[in-house]
Amino acid sequence: SPPGLLLLTSVLLHIKEDRASPTRLVCDKRLIQKYIVEAKDMEMRVGQCQALPALSCPAVLPLVDFTFQQWKSKLNETKRREILCDLALLVGAVVGAQGQVSEECGARQLSQLYRHANSFFLLLQTFSWEAGHWEPSCSPHSMEQTHVTSIFLTYRQLVQGKLRFFFEDLAKVLC
Repeated sequence: SPPGLLLLTSVLLHIKEDRASPTRLVCDKRLIQKYIVEAKDMEMRVGQCQALPALSCPAVLPLVDFTFQQWKSKLNETKRREILCDLALLVGAVVGAQGQVSEECGARQLSQLYRHANSFFLLLQTFSWEAGHWEPSCSPHSMEQTHVTSIFLTYRQLVQGKLRFFFEDLAKVLC
């Protein structure tokens, strides 16, 4: 889909020899705003799907709320790792839900959400300010949900909150 293609193109344009240059991505504030609008649109569209079943195996979703003061006091690398943990849990929840939702509209929206969340996950893995790479052994605070729409709500909140503020913080340093 065109929105997913934009995000993937964005990711690919910023990767240079196994490292990403987040400068263009974070310096163009229109991009994160576009991703926020896309997250809202996906959430709205999945809400319009008919007869989405409750998940028989609940989705484990990250708790993505935060206090602004606590967020501001963290190092950028800490923020990046926290967002990676949230995205890892979110992508896992999407995959689990995809196995349970056969209805076409819901399945299509979950597919799109997977592409978007996984693209951010892959992008954030490619750049780091500390030696070493991200370890998948994080344990973010989480909750279980049986509604497919909760997965989309969590993604929108993550993009509107932590991810947007993270990009703004990076822009202060890189732009």
